[in-house]
Amino acid sequence: MTQNSELKTNKPIPYGRQNITEDDIAAVVETLQSDYLTQGPKVAEFENAFAKYVGAKYAVAVSNGTAALHLCTMALGVNEESRVITTPITFVASANCVRYCGGTVEFADIDLNTALLSVEKVRELIESKPKGYYSGIIPVDFAGNPVNLEEFRKLADAHGLWIIEDAAHSPGGYFIDSKGQKQLCGNGQFADLAIFSFHPVKHIATGEGGMVTTNDEALYKKLLLYRTHGITRDPELLEENHGGWYMEMQELGYNYRIPDMLCALGISQLQRADAGMARRRGIAKVYDKAFAEVAGIETLQTTPAALHDDETGHAYHLYVIKVQDRKGLYDFLRGHNIFAQVHYIPAHTMPYYRNLGYQKGDFPAAEQYYSECLSLPMYPTLTHEEQEFVIEKVKEFVQK
Repeated sequence: MTQNSELKTNKPIPYGRQNITEDDIAAVVETLQSDYLTQGPKVAEFENAFAKYVGAKYAVAVSNGTAALHLCTMALGVNEESRVITTPITFVASANCVRYCGGTVEFADIDLNTALLSVEKVRELIESKPKGYYSGIIPVDFAGNPVNLEEFRKLADAHGLWIIEDAAHSPGGYFIDSKGQKQLCGNGQFADLAIFSFHPVKHIATGEGGMVTTNDEALYKKLLLYRTHGITRDPELLEENHGGWYMEMQELGYNYRIPDMLCALGISQLQRADAGMARRRGIAKVYDKAFAEVAGIETLQTTPAALHDDETGHAYHLYVIKVQDRKGLYDFLRGHNIFAQVHYIPAHTMPYYRNLGYQKGDFPAAEQYYSECLSLPMYPTLTHEEQEFVIEKVKEFVQK
């Protein structure tokens, strides 16, 4: 592509985009024509397929990723006395789920090189308080880059804490543990619970939807109960039984169910997950090569533990670069129909969390990262021509 050239089409290039195929449409239509639109067989089919995909024993499909997080905090017993640590560089749902249950959110700073929650900062925070002060940790596989959960598990075990892995960005991602084993995000080997999102810009799109995975049968049963108003029809769990119609509300739960037609779409999308992941990693390699020697552009490091034989466990929900004039580049790209995005505004700087006592300056690495970060287009149907155009325009702005 020649310098300063424009694409032949004026079609916008977003930072993320769903890919809906004829097979996807056929799967949804088949379910629409079936006996069940919700609470039918497609839900369990999706759960079983997804659990197998990430290597977990159990999966519970829900209405969205935020509902998944809320159910996790409920199942773990978060309450007004709970204090939970998470990262400020995440979508606010990672923190809000604690607040839904009345708990206190405490942020720890990130590793500026990876934008992941720093295990050292978490350790410092935990060790600054008496034993038993904190209840749990919610690390986030930010941008698809897997957190080394083995390190967090050791820290959590030393202090009696649970872990919720927010893997919304990383289905199919993995890290390599200390024994050289591949640990898939959400497989339940180190986290008590993990969550995923099926928002349209994610790897698997169902419109809205989420999933919780776990290897803990007791937590799994709680999730099933809380997902449906706290109501059970299981004869073995009923305190009384008046007949085939009888059900009991045993806990205060929510309507966090997901319809069968969305699960049908998820099942169809899951069949292309490996191909989509390969394409995302291919796009990332092109970006890496293009920006490697460009002064003024810095890329996020992949977690060292995720590297193995020149293969990366990064799932590349996002491809993030850091530049000094982020606002200038953002506006310049939009002027060329390239709709890059910023992920994320540090949660502790939001008015809600400032009203709880946080203030700007509390987490310098997170705030520096935010001032420089920009997510470039990253999705499987991004064409080579479109990516080359994005690269050209980024370089044009930075080098001028």
